[in-house]
Amino acid sequence: MLNEIDLSRADLNLLVLFETVLDEGNVGRAAERLNLSASAVSHGLGRLRRLLNDPLFLKTPKGVVPTDRAKELATPIADILARVRSVISTAEPFDPARARRRFTIGTADGFSVFLPPLLDEIARNAPGIDLVVRHMQMETALSDLDGRLIDVAIAPFYELPARFTGQPLYEEEFVVAARSGHPFLKNPTIENYCRMQHLLVAPRGDLRGLVDELLESRGLSRRVALAVPNFLLALDLVSKTQLICFLPKRFVAMHAERFAVATTKLPLGLGSPSVQAVVPKAALMDAGLVWLLDVLGRPG
Repeated sequence: MLNEIDLSRADLNLLVLFETVLDEGNVGRAAERLNLSASAVSHGLGRLRRLLNDPLFLKTPKGVVPTDRAKELATPIADILARVRSVISTAEPFDPARARRRFTIGTADGFSVFLPPLLDEIARNAPGIDLVVRHMQMETALSDLDGRLIDVAIAPFYELPARFTGQPLYEEEFVVAARSGHPFLKNPTIENYCRMQHLLVAPRGDLRGLVDELLESRGLSRRVALAVPNFLLALDLVSKTQLICFLPKRFVAMHAERFAVATTKLPLGLGSPSVQAVVPKAALMDAGLVWLLDVLGRPG
């Protein structure tokens, strides 16, 4: 018979410390987030290393990086803490006015229009709530949720596995953005569109997107002259060059005062995808997360 592990040697706070150091990648920032001294965090890491028999985090000039063993432990520890938080959250009603908590939202900057109204609500009614917004790629969104790397994923989702639930936030329309006075705006036909030089938002450096597939189905193609990793950089460059770019309409409108750009529609059959806030169904036991979804779902 295997000996039962003595849990009296374990301290749940050490798992919280592990999660925070992993998330921040820096002992000093982790200490600040936990309201501890850096030496206290270092001491806690020492206890955790002895308990788990692994260095867990290795020092680098820019902070710390997890060992292979720490990477293996990340998901099960996040799951343990999520379950504990869920149990504790049912003990008393969630009061946003008194709560002190941090939510991590995964999204792309092109769908960040939810942030200003959310921050207004937090400032007025939930001053102890902090947010972390992490860049998220659609290919990893659901695995990020499963791994507890993020609490909520916000993006256009077309299909969801049964273990997830999505709350529609708004319908997005994609438009062609160009600097004010660009010649394309005077004659925005598909044929003229294909003659232009294009800027593509491609976080992974791909030079093909959904637009290219739609054009190809019509026997057409375009030249992608530049690919950039995010929407905001794309909008800035569009305002300063002859490049044109397909961008979310609400995102362009949110930054209209900063960049001299104009938009036009192009009949490519993209439709208006629904931007949703997606969480695992099991997470709906968390009253704090339910509050966040409610705030996100209010008309902006």
